[in-house]
Amino acid sequence: MTEAVIFDVDGTLVDTNYLHAVTWWEAFRQYGHGVDMAAVHRAIGMGSDKLLDQLLPDDRDRDEDDAIRAAHKTLYRLFWKRLRAFDGAADLLRACAALGLKVVLASSAEGDEMEALRAALDADDAITAATSSADAEESKPAPDIVQVALERAGVPADRAIFVGDTVWDVRACQKAGLPCIAVLTGGIGADEVREAGAVAVYDGPAHLLAELDRSPIAE
Repeated sequence: MTEAVIFDVDGTLVDTNYLHAVTWWEAFRQYGHGVDMAAVHRAIGMGSDKLLDQLLPDDRDRDEDDAIRAAHKTLYRLFWKRLRAFDGAADLLRACAALGLKVVLASSAEGDEMEALRAALDADDAITAATSSADAEESKPAPDIVQVALERAGVPADRAIFVGDTVWDVRACQKAGLPCIAVLTGGIGADEVREAGAVAVYDGPAHLLAELDRSPIAE
């Protein structure tokens, strides 16, 4: 029986994945790395440490990694006041809370970035708890942030379900032992998230909200 729903935020509830892609692309360019935008997009959802390892050469000057992260954050920060939640995202959280479920945000965003995401979402009345980058030793697809979210919810993995938008979400959930619903708002195809192990796929938060009573959340 489901007692908690854990939501990824970037790309799942708030429309940020392509903003991350273009700002990472520009940060890489500033430090002399030409990385195709499509490759950057497919790595979004990983933590920044794994994203850099995925996209940059092993023999790079790793002393520049922190500077590249800082450049990305500076560029991305320009969009914070213009972030937009997906249609139905806030209503979905409130509908889950109305069912008596704990609603937890599982994000690896830093504190000030998380504040911007929550402001865009505007659903704090429905949120039981949230995570940030400070809560996990290792980023997705490692299960750390999912496990912290479970601890914040106070429920075991078999009484929770996760909603995310990338294969990295699905893989982290598999390691943590809970099912993952996928939405397609992050730009990853339905076949890919199903192949990774998503238990159900919806076009976005509004679609999941419309099907909530028939979804794995209600089951």
